[in-house]
Amino acid sequence: MPPSSISSDPSSPNSPSDKKHFEPDELPITATSESTGRFVHPNWWWKYRQIIREIAAEFTGVMILIIFGTGVVSQVVLSSNPAVAPTPKGEYLSISFGWAAGTALGVWVCLGISGGHINPAITIAFATWRGFPWKKVPGYIFGQLMGGVVGAALVYADYFHAIDIYEGGRGIRTLKTASLFSTYALDYMTNVSCFFSEFFATAILVIVILATTDKGNGPPPLGLLPLVLFILILGLGACLGMETGYAVNPARDLGPRLLTSMVGYGSAVYTFRNQYWLWCPVLAPILGAQAGAMFYDVFLFNGRESIVNKPNAKARRMIAAGDELV
Repeated sequence: MPPSSISSDPSSPNSPSDKKHFEPDELPITATSESTGRFVHPNWWWKYRQIIREIAAEFTGVMILIIFGTGVVSQVVLSSNPAVAPTPKGEYLSISFGWAAGTALGVWVCLGISGGHINPAITIAFATWRGFPWKKVPGYIFGQLMGGVVGAALVYADYFHAIDIYEGGRGIRTLKTASLFSTYALDYMTNVSCFFSEFFATAILVIVILATTDKGNGPPPLGLLPLVLFILILGLGACLGMETGYAVNPARDLGPRLLTSMVGYGSAVYTFRNQYWLWCPVLAPILGAQAGAMFYDVFLFNGRESIVNKPNAKARRMIAAGDELV
């Protein structure tokens, strides 16, 4: 019979008589018969994660949005050059699908953590009309913008050599490829028309988002909200995206624009059309989101979380007297 793997010799290092020495982080966990009612953090990092978790979720959501969105634009546009790819890899509809997929997946990543805003215009609209804490707005917007920068940087690194070929030489960078990352309106569009296009598309975006999150208006199950957003962004791109590139999201445009200004495109990304970057893809979506939220809450929404439905003085007196709010 072969000898036992654990010797009965007390001097053996594997002897059962040896007392196990535990390091501080290896101490066994034993349950008591009764709960103390107290909660304990699993480790030192847990409490710090809670501080940055929502901002990190928005960062990740926007990063994924930009990776898919600018990735599909880069593939479709750059592959039109025979020196980059033997055949074109997509068309305009591919771009609509890419941005729709990026939006859906970006929201899926952060929906249960931060609410899945991934858009400063949405965050500001929720703070204005739905009681989202204003103190969280700066952190959310910072995370969203940085997600845009990092997402664009990753796509730029991935398509770096293709951009060189498309531009005609190593290191050449013009607005011809800057438009892979940020939006630039068609030449015939007036400034007013550009502003209206972004304002209008963002208002539609917000109205549909508020409708699909309205418990009194047949919302989808929470986990299926990104699917609705996929259809919504696909529709916006297919129907309203040609003229200005349907930014409808300041972080989607400004984040990648910051990246392009840092990698060789220079100030041209800002001076295009007299500071187009500010008034069209940043201010117009923010104001369009406000208009869309105002329309929905004034005419359609009965929920108590809207400032439009807050009880007035008369209603508060009646509630204090024992009446119930509808």
